[in-house]
Parts: sequence; C-alpha cells; structure tokens
Amino acid sequence: MIKRLGRQPWVLSAVGTVLAGYLKLVYFTNRFVVEPAGVHDEREEDLPVIVAMWHGQHFMVPFAKPKHWPAKVMISRSADGEVNAIAARKLGLGLIRASGGKNARQIKKRGGMRGFIEALKTLRDGESVAMTADVPKGPARKSGVGIVQLAKHSGRPILPVAVATSRSIELNSWDKASVNLPFGRGSIAVGDLIWVPGETEEDALEDYRQQVEDGLNTATKRAYELVGRSDG
Repeated sequence: MIKRLGRQPWVLSAVGTVLAGYLKLVYFTNRFVVEPAGVHDEREEDLPVIVAMWHGQHFMVPFAKPKHWPAKVMISRSADGEVNAIAARKLGLGLIRASGGKNARQIKKRGGMRGFIEALKTLRDGESVAMTADVPKGPARKSGVGIVQLAKHSGRPILPVAVATSRSIELNSWDKASVNLPFGRGSIAVGDLIWVPGETEEDALEDYRQQVEDGLNTATKRAYELVGRSDG
C-alpha cells in the first residue's frame, strides 16, 4: 500500500514541490561564489551548450544557470525521476524525460533514443541541455559515451559543471548522493568546454569520454575546495 501511495501523482507532485522549495532555501541561505569569475559572460557566445554533471551531485545545478539561458534537463521516467522533474520544472527548466543505459535493452526501456533525438532538436532550437554524464546505476562518476555522441552529432560543446556546499549529508546510495544543507557557503565550478568534431570516428570517442570524466572530476574537486572541503 505504501508503494502504491508513493506512486500517486498527487504525492509525487507534493514531494517535488517541497524539494524545489528546499533547494531554493539552500541556494539563498548559502554564500555562493562562481569560478572562473565572469564565466557565464564568456560562455554566451558558445550557447547552446551541453551541461554535464554527476549523479548525486546534481541537485543544485539548476542554480548554476543564468535565468536568461533557456535550457532543458534530461531526467529519467522513474518515480524518483518524476519528483526531480516536478522540482526542475518549478525551478524554471524544461524537461526531456529519458535516460541512458549500458546496453541496447536498457536504452530502449529508458527511452534513451527518443531522449537523444529530443536533445538534438532542443540544441538545434538554441536551448542548452543539461544531463548527468554517468549512467544509472553506476559505476558513479564514470562518464558514459552518450553525452559525447550528443556533442558529436549536435556540434555543440560539453560544459562540465559542479556545485558544492560547505554543509551536506552524504547518502549511502550508488551515486553517493550529496544532500546540500542551508546556512553555509556554496560554490559553482565550471570546467573548460569540450568540443567533439562531427567527423570523429567511433573508436576515437573514448578520448572525449575520458575528457568529460576528467573535466567533471576536476570541476567537482574544485567546487569542494572552494567551500573548504577535501572530500569532493
């Protein structure tokens, strides 16, 4: 009964609304810094971009986007994804309901191909796309190749982004999710753009996948350093 109740649309909507409100509280009660300084102005000419983030470190990423940057976020079609989708919509983001997988069966089940096509259209329409680079359910912080394929076929660059707060609760989940807490310090660390040429051969995509992984790990480490932490 509890599981059935948890799947009710009104329950998911209520939880998503509360989550959005909580994330706003965290953002407005932490003193945020952005590094590099002025990075948003510098990236204006490169829009739209593919914003890359890690699972478990993604809750505060909506606040890393200037309000005038139109963007959609790719979120799974699971019950947990529905809660995140409701919160993301209330935080001003558009939605692409899909997620990647480790094999063709998972990709089909999770709507990965449809999501890929929708993401391509979104980028061609001038809107940025935000997505987690690692594939559920792990290994965490190991980039999949899907985000690289999207960059190759869209001609748009990947932008690694990480957000950290000085106070958080670390969950024992596959992605080691970090629940950010209010009343502290916060940081937004942005990595270098990663361009994937359209003529890149399939066997060369691994180099770019590793660049995404390294770029996100570097940004995450720096975000944690900026708030006085070494566990990023």
